Amino acid sequence: MGENIKPGSNGNGNGHHHDGEGWSEPRLDLSTHVAVVTGGFRGIGRATSIMLAREGARAVGVVDMAPELGEFCTEANRRLGRDAFVPFNGDVTDAAFRRHVFTSMEKSHGPVSICIPAAGITRDRLAVRVLKESGDVDIYPESDWERVIAVDLTAPVYWGLETIASVARTRGKAGLKRWDPSENVQGCVVFIGSVSSSGNRGQVSYATAKAGLEGAQGTLAAEGVYHGVRCAIIHPGYTDTAMVRALGDEFIRQNIIPQTQLRRLIKPEEIANAILFLIRNPAISGQLWADAGWHPVA
Repeated sequence: MGENIKPGSNGNGNGHHHDGEGWSEPRLDLSTHVAVVTGGFRGIGRATSIMLAREGARAVGVVDMAPELGEFCTEANRRLGRDAFVPFNGDVTDAAFRRHVFTSMEKSHGPVSICIPAAGITRDRLAVRVLKESGDVDIYPESDWERVIAVDLTAPVYWGLETIASVARTRGKAGLKRWDPSENVQGCVVFIGSVSSSGNRGQVSYATAKAGLEGAQGTLAAEGVYHGVRCAIIHPGYTDTAMVRALGDEFIRQNIIPQTQLRRLIKPEEIANAILFLIRNPAISGQLWADAGWHPVA
């Protein structure tokens, strides 16, 4: 695979290390948590799955439709030296499949308390375009709209809801009700937004889905804290993934690279590192822009 999968720090006990004022390090202890990552075979999802396991997560459910997923998880477990990766092949928009993933992970590893629903698609084209040959006006296909909204908005929200529910069920069985700060953070959901959430030419469905995740994040952050689950969203810039590479090298060179301060595509591992920051830092339940200084021209 080529990835560097080696065990690292897995937190510090209850998430706090105290050596006096200024020396404490409050953070979520990954070794006590079970995670689910959708779109976990490629790109940002793959990098995040590896980083979660490498940093000590108890188990990582890796969800994807790729037929090579099982082989990837087997090899990743070998490199890691423990059985942390659990493969699940299926469509993220399938509610029955989603419940199967959570039921299986809960039964084998405990409640799912971390979720990064990273699966996403694009169906890019102008919302309204005039056909040169006939002069007719063509509008964006509803079938493309419905599929992008299903994968990029509805599915992430419901994977996040299942995560909060998993924690809530466990707390309910233990007789716990409203979360108290003395218990430490119970979990975290991180949505994958995009710089396109503020609008982007040719991406009416994708931009709408990513903007919708902002509203979902704010709502679940307010509601999930009752159970001790935070919710955040990261807005990556153009990242070196198959989705972006599909735009073509010439398009990337002319239309993307010149408009970033970093002057290159972002590495998936850089976004994964930022996601781990969001998960581990108890003070964050908002938005993080990891856009490489993206400044699109009009």
